[in-house]
Amino acid sequence: MRLTNIPQLYRNVNRWTEIVSVLSRYGLADWIQRFHFDFAKNLFKDRDGELLARYTGEARIRMALEDLGPTFIKLGQILSTRPDIVGVDLAEELKKLQADVPADPPEKVRELIESELGQPVEQLFSTFEEKALASASIGQVHLARLFTGEKVVVKVQHTGIEKVVHEDLEILTGLAALAETVPEFRDYHPKATVAEFQRALRRELDFGREERNIQQFEATFERNETVRIPTVYPDLCTPRILTMEYIQGIKLSQQAELIEAGIDLSEVARRGAELYMHMIFETGFYHADPHPGNILLLPGDVIGLIDFGMVGRIDDRLREDIEDLLMGITTRDADLLSATIMRIGSTPPDLDERALRRDANDYVSDYANQQLEGLNFADAVNEMFKIVRAYRIQLPPQVTMLLKTMMMLDGTGRMLTPSFSLAELFGKHRRRIMMKRFSPSRRLRKLWRMYSELERLAEQMPRRISEILELVRVGKFDIHLDHRRLEPSVNRMVLGIMTAALFMGSSMMLSSDVPPLLFKNEGWLQMKDLSIPGAIGLVISFVLGARLVLAINRSGRLDRE
Repeated sequence: MRLTNIPQLYRNVNRWTEIVSVLSRYGLADWIQRFHFDFAKNLFKDRDGELLARYTGEARIRMALEDLGPTFIKLGQILSTRPDIVGVDLAEELKKLQADVPADPPEKVRELIESELGQPVEQLFSTFEEKALASASIGQVHLARLFTGEKVVVKVQHTGIEKVVHEDLEILTGLAALAETVPEFRDYHPKATVAEFQRALRRELDFGREERNIQQFEATFERNETVRIPTVYPDLCTPRILTMEYIQGIKLSQQAELIEAGIDLSEVARRGAELYMHMIFETGFYHADPHPGNILLLPGDVIGLIDFGMVGRIDDRLREDIEDLLMGITTRDADLLSATIMRIGSTPPDLDERALRRDANDYVSDYANQQLEGLNFADAVNEMFKIVRAYRIQLPPQVTMLLKTMMMLDGTGRMLTPSFSLAELFGKHRRRIMMKRFSPSRRLRKLWRMYSELERLAEQMPRRISEILELVRVGKFDIHLDHRRLEPSVNRMVLGIMTAALFMGSSMMLSSDVPPLLFKNEGWLQMKDLSIPGAIGLVISFVLGARLVLAINRSGRLDRE
């Protein structure tokens, strides 16, 4: 650990102790489960008294994150969108994470509102319900009414949550640095994952960002009468307070009420999916949390969206990459799929491209005989994630967020009507997507982008070349080579040279009778005047030589290329 980490370790010593205690408890339970120490299984229990050893490893990770509090729950929820890093099984388990955070007392809520908005609650709202409508990890929601009569929702940040999150992020940074040194955790990219999580959580702490998201959605759908976005009230919003219109409708999770109201669920599923297709492939700005509780059905078959804390943005270049990825899945094109994965993903240096193409071909062959309307989109994407993780390929966060959004959308549609197929819907939109890709306006934008990059390159190239020539002239031009996978070979070569030198030196000491001597009179095996240093050196050289031969043999490169 670096010396610079000592102050933050001292500041957060109590939290460190709590985290280490929780991780140790769940880690020991996992160790006991793997080694079948039945006598010790009763030592570790969860909060409800259940034996931890009875749960799967993935479930124990989820429970540990729940015990560690809101920040770690948020980390788990974000990791649930990264099956390319943590694996499909763990990602599915982390989807179950729910932040059961008690609401702040009314006096704390009033104090925060008044300090943020600068007026008493009674002067801001005609009515304000002190009992929270809901409470999550970052904030809680209260119903209120403005003096102009509009019913609103007031989202209030939990008191002290910023300090807790800041401390936990410091600790997570330290844990990520430590995890990078452990080979079995290195493939999870802990530093990059924690950095991504920090950006996401700090954005979520800023309610002003969610306010701007809502305003952007309002502008996008202001002429679309089939979609309803809540209106925000900027005068009653701050980075810790968000006031928006209260939309009353039937949530898609309330399926019984939808059926009772005589609503065609299959039509709702189709229209909702069409809406998301429009957001993703037309506007490039989409609502990234389409679970049934965040989508409402309003009178007149209007679809309402709520909770804009998680949104996705994609530009033209990324949209084309995602379109190619989805095309590869839905058209069973193995070459397109593998080429797109290698193009957009961060690949390891030792990637076996031929094996990846072979696995991609096997993958699409599994779905070759299925009709597109019967293709389960979530299963297909999860299988693709398994291949990506097996080859240690890391996809961009925007890609995994979009794919997980579409999987959630597919699940919501199937919940409403089992015959729903997002893959079939995408297939119907394929022609329109391709036509838009080759539209003159999109081609012109792409040409303009290429021209801008070439112009920038042309401007920089003369200066860069002159800088290189100047370095060559003054003798300061260096070429740095990165030799990969040479360290084991170099180490073996050095060990071999040392072993040979030790053997030769020991042999010379034996032949020259270098004192101290053993067996001055004729002894065991008729040996006489045996040099003790020479004998010891000879034994050590034999041991080192045997170790070197075994190491080479284990690597499989002793007697074959």
